[in-house]
Amino acid sequence: YLFLHFQVLKAFDYSSSWRGQQQLYKLDIGWPKIPEYFTGQPFCVAVDSLHGLVYVGQRGDNVPKVLVFSVEGYFLYSWNETVEMPHGIFVLNTATDSSVWITDVGTGEYGHTVKQYSPSGKLLQILGTPGNAGSSLIPLQFDQPAEIFVEGSGDMYVVDGDGGMNNRLLKLSNDYKELWLAGPNGTGIGQFRIPHSVTVDPVGRVWVADRDNKRIQVFDKVTGEWLGYWNSCFSEDGPYSIRFTADYKYLIVAQLNINRLAILAAPPVGSIGDCVMVNTIQLADETKPHLVDVDMKSGAVYVAEIGAQQVQKYIPL
Repeated sequence: YLFLHFQVLKAFDYSSSWRGQQQLYKLDIGWPKIPEYFTGQPFCVAVDSLHGLVYVGQRGDNVPKVLVFSVEGYFLYSWNETVEMPHGIFVLNTATDSSVWITDVGTGEYGHTVKQYSPSGKLLQILGTPGNAGSSLIPLQFDQPAEIFVEGSGDMYVVDGDGGMNNRLLKLSNDYKELWLAGPNGTGIGQFRIPHSVTVDPVGRVWVADRDNKRIQVFDKVTGEWLGYWNSCFSEDGPYSIRFTADYKYLIVAQLNINRLAILAAPPVGSIGDCVMVNTIQLADETKPHLVDVDMKSGAVYVAEIGAQQVQKYIPL
């Protein structure tokens, strides 16, 4: 009894310290300088904070699939080769170069793949079998892979998929070998229904937006061991996107159907507990925020909005 009582107190103290928070972000109305460059539906956004670049993946007929802006909001260039239906996008900076990873959920000749590009759009690497959806029995056979997160070591985490036959979190080594796998489809511990977004924190935890189970699940990045889940913040709508703020104090979570960004307190090392909502950013109706990314230098949050057909930038106050 005493132990339980202590746990409740501890949880209460932890959450009460966040109460009465002021607004944490404001919209940068000057970004981008010319919104007319969004000619399709922006599904994903990735920030290269080292070089001050913002990559946007958009869908549509006869539109450039990848747009590149400066963090100040100037359009720089676009590319279109071998990208069919971008879903997730991620920028990796290493000591020697930068690359852009895109998950492609198209059903044509480039679809069902995870691809690495140079910053200018040169295709460097294809994971998966282009044009062929595959079952989770084969590690590198994707079916609508939703998002990828790549560490500086080259280890990568793929959530697969966005409504296909696979519902899994796959960790690959830098030479693309399977290190561990979580899943499959289901509502139980370590199972997924549309794992939609993935990120990693500095203390070795992998965070997955388990969209249709309306929860975030957490795993040990080395072993793949399940560490816990959060669900109390998502009764209204499941999490679509998950990213840490630049100081790793908060998690930014997009909720598409209620047009909201939730700002959650990142838990201390050790206990996962349940989520504590610190603040929210309510977007306009029909904005439909799909995936977000954070500039790890400035702290700015970029939101790819399918409904509004734009990317918006929020800057920390």
